[in-house]
Amino acid sequence: MLEGSILQKLELSHRHSARPIKFGVYYKNTLVSLCHALEDHILTDESQPLVITAFQQGKWYLQEAQRYGDIAQKSSQIAIMATADTAWAEHPTSQLANVNLVPLDTSDPVGQEWHLIILSPKYTAMVLCQELSEADYGVGGRPESDLERKFYGLWTFEPELVKETAQLAIAHINKYNPELGNQLTACLQSIQSQVATPEDLGTVVARVVGYLKTEEKNTQPRSLDRNLVSNEIQAFLRMAQIMDAADITNPMAAAEVMALSETMGQMLELPAWQIKRLRLAGLLHRIDPLQRAESVLESTSTYQEDMAQSPPSCPLVPGAQVLRTMPRLRAVAQIITHQTECWDGSGKPAGLVGDEIPLESRILALAADFQCRVNQQKAFQSSPEEIVTQALEGCKQQSHRFDPKLLDTLTLLVMGLQQGMELGVKIPKISSSMWLLDAKLDSDRMSEPINISQP
Repeated sequence: MLEGSILQKLELSHRHSARPIKFGVYYKNTLVSLCHALEDHILTDESQPLVITAFQQGKWYLQEAQRYGDIAQKSSQIAIMATADTAWAEHPTSQLANVNLVPLDTSDPVGQEWHLIILSPKYTAMVLCQELSEADYGVGGRPESDLERKFYGLWTFEPELVKETAQLAIAHINKYNPELGNQLTACLQSIQSQVATPEDLGTVVARVVGYLKTEEKNTQPRSLDRNLVSNEIQAFLRMAQIMDAADITNPMAAAEVMALSETMGQMLELPAWQIKRLRLAGLLHRIDPLQRAESVLESTSTYQEDMAQSPPSCPLVPGAQVLRTMPRLRAVAQIITHQTECWDGSGKPAGLVGDEIPLESRILALAADFQCRVNQQKAFQSSPEEIVTQALEGCKQQSHRFDPKLLDTLTLLVMGLQQGMELGVKIPKISSSMWLLDAKLDSDRMSEPINISQP
């Protein structure tokens, strides 16, 4: 990590914090898709964001200059950092009142970084990376293909992290142009005074996934393909994280439901691939904001083609349908959709009865209900034993909803919790989501009802 770079400053500020930064490695083709998706969203939105970028060299800015002329029409301020090119300041986009070029010294480490920082009243997003050094590339050296160049860093929608990074970038710009630094600070403060909602992220996330999928279709090397797919999954997981963080009454819902579902799956001796699907379904079980983002992705006709091969399907839940655009998440989409079924057949969306309901959906429904009750009981009960006891009783009173055998499993789990057992709730490292890339996530075993006695 380059000394004095924005990426290094961000890492240092979080190195000893409760939430250290989790970095990943991204191919250039992945970063191009991510940045184009976020930039194009600006063109369709009316929120007038603050945009701060780093292009490494002025020649890369020139390739995007016309595009940034269009983006400028939809932005309040744009600041572009790059090692100067003799022609970059002459381009018409550079003459726009709200576009500001910051020519970097050739020795400036930010000249080796690739950044896109967007702060809007409705959402925040950023890509923050720097290219691997010759030593990092190893014996093979830099790749011949430009799209196979690798960058180290992160991308995120997390508001506080994006704002902090914007402040670091503005401080760096201030060294070159104090007047511009003051303008950007005022713009940032103006945007900070407005409130963003997680629901606004739905369309942004859907656009990111759509662009990554388009690039995936055009990609040949397997390594590039896997990097794209990993980041498609990350887009959903990052949104789920923000949804949880925005729910101040239940900020750990996804991680705790994941832990409960995984533990119940282990108690039932489910195979590893099935437990992996449960973990992912637990993290994504509150994916509702994507219901308003479906139109940004492919036509729903592509989903219908899969229905005959993969019943029970989820045509009635748009948020889950968005997940179905990824083959590896179709089974997870079914799990999430059918968590609202009831054991007696009175649930939705398909009115499935008993063992017709996928086993993972039954587990997820009970785990989510129990977690919610535990969270609510914390306001009324003083001891952990009383909290889990009352939550379990609440679940049992809803016996028409839940598989009675799973209620027995939950009872055993609660007994363990009362005796001091810990679930070990951990938020997974989203930048390392390659652990999710498993063909069995979309196993056709999901198409058949699974009885609890057949783990």
